[in-house]
Amino acid sequence: MKAGMVAIVGRPNAGKSTLLNALAGEKVAIVSPVPQTTRHQIRAVFNDPRGQSGFLDTPGMHKSEGAFERAMSAAIQGALSGADVALHIVDVTEPPGFEESMVMDLLASSRTPVILALNKIDRGLAHLDLYLKAWEAKLGSSLSAVTDRVMPLPLSAAKGTNIDKLLEEIFRRLPEGPALYPDDVLTDFPRQLTIQDIVREKMLLQLRDELPFSIAVYAEEILDRGEKRTYAKLVILVERESQKAIVIGHRGQALKRVGVEARRELEALYGKKFFLDIWVKVDPRWKQNTELLRRIGYIV
Repeated sequence: MKAGMVAIVGRPNAGKSTLLNALAGEKVAIVSPVPQTTRHQIRAVFNDPRGQSGFLDTPGMHKSEGAFERAMSAAIQGALSGADVALHIVDVTEPPGFEESMVMDLLASSRTPVILALNKIDRGLAHLDLYLKAWEAKLGSSLSAVTDRVMPLPLSAAKGTNIDKLLEEIFRRLPEGPALYPDDVLTDFPRQLTIQDIVREKMLLQLRDELPFSIAVYAEEILDRGEKRTYAKLVILVERESQKAIVIGHRGQALKRVGVEARRELEALYGKKFFLDIWVKVDPRWKQNTELLRRIGYIV
């Protein structure tokens, strides 16, 4: 039996969370068209007769500064340090950027075998060769000569193309050993973080590109009121008053839609009623507040 951990790394909006959900077979990571959606390492578990693989989603690699950004970078490096296999996922519809060089530097300096997931082939192959050449330049060798080190694989996470082939290549590289999680575990992502992320996903979908990096959600209080009802008080953090107005929307309609959509998903996920008490707070320095970042779950 094979068992091990797989880290999914790449730049923002390359499709990491979509791939994670495709691999797990259910929705375990938030997915939106806004870059930098993922802020937590999310462990999804895949079981089949070959064994068990645990997947770590990571924040999109990008160059920035501050306590918040340091926490995101530490999450990526932490995932790689505990991984048996790394999936470097790239968007072949976009050319490589400086983020790709940052990712390849991290991966090339480790001994972890890499699968180069050439994602979004359903939208075209415009820049696929550029990613192959970038890796060959980094390794100083043709990829065909080092497939045990870096294995390229075209796929579409959204359409499910070559997902079975990807799993086959992952299990080939995992070590033998006992399962890391019980068979019925899909993810070990805590409930607090799940609630926070579902609310943030609905907010990102509602606002699209208006607030791509400027909001966070944290649960101040979660109370189970019997077996069939849960109360959650959540705070949406923004950096400016103008952003607060956008989040709330005209006569509170934007915030109301976020609450309705999040409640629907949480009730379907947990099989019980949810009451979401959502507030919006302006804090210009929330990204620099280490204690707050720890309470939200961005710093472990």
